[in-house]
Amino acid sequence: MPSATPISPPETYFITKSTPHVPNSPLPVLVYRSVLPANPTPENICGAVEPNNWMKGGVFKHYPAHHFHSVTHELYAVFKGHSRLLLGRGPLDAEGGVEVDLRVGDCIVLPAGVAHCCLESSHGYEYVGLYPKGSPHWDNNFCTADEQDTKQKTENTRAVPVPDYDPIFGVGGPLVEAWKAAVGK
Repeated sequence: MPSATPISPPETYFITKSTPHVPNSPLPVLVYRSVLPANPTPENICGAVEPNNWMKGGVFKHYPAHHFHSVTHELYAVFKGHSRLLLGRGPLDAEGGVEVDLRVGDCIVLPAGVAHCCLESSHGYEYVGLYPKGSPHWDNNFCTADEQDTKQKTENTRAVPVPDYDPIFGVGGPLVEAWKAAVGK
């Protein structure tokens, strides 16, 4: 969605510390504020993001279950309401995590392995979930596996490639540079 206005850098959250039940990621979570088209809908979100090789996986609502995806990165593009997400810890983890508030027009990119759940949402909260083109269908891991299973899932998450395109700004957008820098490429 390049425009004549300068690219505002996304908020960056490093959630690198694994727990016994959650891999998390060396790649930062990125939050883009107020970047969606005016009066966003699933259709105009897809029209803006899919040319950047992030494809619609579905439209979702409040999802309170702690989970992560081990085979793909995920983008939430909020088009109704607002929500507070908890990132980086599962239900069996006693402490840690980061809370992030999202509202209409915001997007968050969750690297493979980063646990997330909705702590609270407004009535009617909805978002489009988009995934890098060519990614396998997401898997839901509910952050309750033992350490050996989590170790295997961690290996899976580290093998998920950095996308060639930023979902919002396309080629040359901040995601690719930030993520390649995080893994030393």
